[in-house]
Amino acid sequence: MKKSLPWLVLAGALAAMTVFLRLQGRIWTCACGYILFWSGDIHSADNSQHLFDPYTFTHVIHGFWFMGMAHLLWPRLTESWKASIALSAEALWEVIENSTIVIERYRSETISIGYTGDTILNSFGDVVACVVGAVVARKLGLVRTLILTAIIEVLLLLTIRDSLLLNIIMLFFPMDAIRAWQAGS
Repeated sequence: MKKSLPWLVLAGALAAMTVFLRLQGRIWTCACGYILFWSGDIHSADNSQHLFDPYTFTHVIHGFWFMGMAHLLWPRLTESWKASIALSAEALWEVIENSTIVIERYRSETISIGYTGDTILNSFGDVVACVVGAVVARKLGLVRTLILTAIIEVLLLLTIRDSLLLNIIMLFFPMDAIRAWQAGS
């Protein structure tokens, strides 16, 4: 039982995430009536509605950060507890990210004008991406993980004109110049 406790805690966090997302009005899958493994156009109605999309890579970075924070804050915990904490943090982030106040902020201050929030399927895809990030971070170590973070951010900037860093900047310190660049103006 002791070895399974971290995974039971994580299962509880994922169940709570699902309940809270439903209470916030998030739907299970895309209202479009079909499910895609990948939806690559961030300007389409399919964005954040299917399993994976370009923003999935920002959740890989969450895995780097959350696993790193768990390691720094609780270095003596087992790896399973650190993973459970990191993924529970991602589940909490999904609930916060899909709250009305954050969705409205995205819509008013970022290029995500028509953003309606993630589907529950997409939120689970984001948790899977976080798992990948946590595993990769543990394998690569700090320096290589920081390098990979920079590579992911640059690739996102080049391909979709957005990234985790720009999302954070635009949520807290919106800038017209960044919004214009993101819109291709």
